[in-house]
Amino acid sequence: MNLSTLNKLLFFSLFVIFSLSFNAKAFNQDNLTQTQNLVKANDKYVTLLGTQVNIGEKAPDFKVVDKNFLPVQLSDFKDQTILISVVPSLDTGVCSIQTKRFNEEAAKLPSNITLLTISNDLPFAQKRFCKVEGVDQIKVLSDSVWRNFGENYGLIIKDMGLLTRAIFIIDSKGSVQYKELVANISQHPDYERALSAVKNIAPVLVVEDGNETENND
Repeated sequence: MNLSTLNKLLFFSLFVIFSLSFNAKAFNQDNLTQTQNLVKANDKYVTLLGTQVNIGEKAPDFKVVDKNFLPVQLSDFKDQTILISVVPSLDTGVCSIQTKRFNEEAAKLPSNITLLTISNDLPFAQKRFCKVEGVDQIKVLSDSVWRNFGENYGLIIKDMGLLTRAIFIIDSKGSVQYKELVANISQHPDYERALSAVKNIAPVLVVEDGNETENND
């Protein structure tokens, strides 16, 4: 068996695994908390599945995967201020612009701020998108395996299997300090407000003798 055939078999096996995972979640979606009247698709409200989180609450941990299918958890970013940009699908216009905008801004932010993009796109698609669009300053992660992030943050769009568009900022102590559920999934988030907020929430870094320390005064 040559390498090309082996790669194709591996891809097919992974695709089956993800399909089964998605179907299991879809089958159990009625067991999740349902929230209406928060987000619209076009002119109709959609139902969001999962538990809504509020500002001031401890941010729920979650498990997603990176482009290499390696698990990534919120707890991996200890002591970081985290901005999470949530998009329905990278291969759509607004989602693409949103992801590239935060990628551009990431290079301007201090090292104690981490930017994540999370969608339900398969890691294959995310990897391709990042390569084509030159997205290399933010971490692009997939919730397609366990739907754990979407469920824990109340972001799964019922009967679509996508995540609704949103922004969260979690401070270095693990509390939710900012939340925007974009009112219509076809619209952009408030970039300037989110970027201003993450800079204000993160402790100021002081550089002394080439070393960075946080000024928590």
